[in-house]
Amino acid sequence: MSVSLFLAMWISNVAAPVLCYSLIQPVLRTLPTDSPFAQALVLGIALASNMAGMASPIASPQNVIAIESMNPSPGWGKWFAVALPVSIIGMVGIWFLLILTFKISDARIKAYKPIKDPFTMKQYFVSAVTITTIILWCVLSKIESTFGESGIISVIPIVLFFGTGLLKTDDLNNFPWSIILLAMGGIALGKGVSSSGLLYTIATALQKKVMNFNVFVILIIFGVLILVVATFVSHTVAALIIIPLVKEVGEQLPQPHPLILVMGTALIASGAMGLPTSGFPNVTAISMTDEVGKPYLTVNTFITRGVPASIIAYICVITIGYGIMNALKF
Repeated sequence: MSVSLFLAMWISNVAAPVLCYSLIQPVLRTLPTDSPFAQALVLGIALASNMAGMASPIASPQNVIAIESMNPSPGWGKWFAVALPVSIIGMVGIWFLLILTFKISDARIKAYKPIKDPFTMKQYFVSAVTITTIILWCVLSKIESTFGESGIISVIPIVLFFGTGLLKTDDLNNFPWSIILLAMGGIALGKGVSSSGLLYTIATALQKKVMNFNVFVILIIFGVLILVVATFVSHTVAALIIIPLVKEVGEQLPQPHPLILVMGTALIASGAMGLPTSGFPNVTAISMTDEVGKPYLTVNTFITRGVPASIIAYICVITIGYGIMNALKF
């Protein structure tokens, strides 16, 4: 979970769980598919990756949306000052949740030897292309006029890997397209809710009722709204609609605090993880199967652990996060 949290800060919480699942394959192969420890391990990486969506400005798209709405921009330093304690403490709380709800004490992990073979030229090539792609994503805001959106950068490794023959037609055919369909289905649902005006109507109606409350109460109310909405639709779509509204509310307060509301709302959006479709890490986790195609997790497993995990994330943001933001004069 800690590795997933750290990696997601730099390569996004979409890529981090995929990488971590490849790292734990030797462990999973020594365990039965229905082993509580195997389930806790797979689920733990997904939930930690969701928490990691808060950790850095590039960890998830809703953070970019929030920063663009914040004037003055908090920068990486202030973002880390708020988000790192929240995400780390939230991850530890979720870790305790998994320990208490899965009977992992009976699990026996067999020792396995790490691979010590030297790197080949192909592995050096793949590593170089991967690191270059990550660096380009990290500096995307500086080179956007040249490359365009992040999807253009992702074409670079596709061309290099398929063009050189490292990846072939069979690799493309064997790609888990079900993950893409499931993830895009959540985004499509979010687009439908957005284009219908349903979410905007709910948010604006709520906006009129909270204008006389203080900033802490408003954060609690809008935090619940975005937590519920982001559980069912894309985190990014929920943030795109709700963040401009909370910014407007914050600017109209007797003591304006738009930055607290914008950043707090964005952080809570990452904490929505109650369903398999609640974010890319969950979609990847529910698609994890053993060697015979049996899934490690069920929808019920996600609901029974994901909902309490979302509540833990929410509490961390409105307590620790709010306290730090207030201390930093957001």
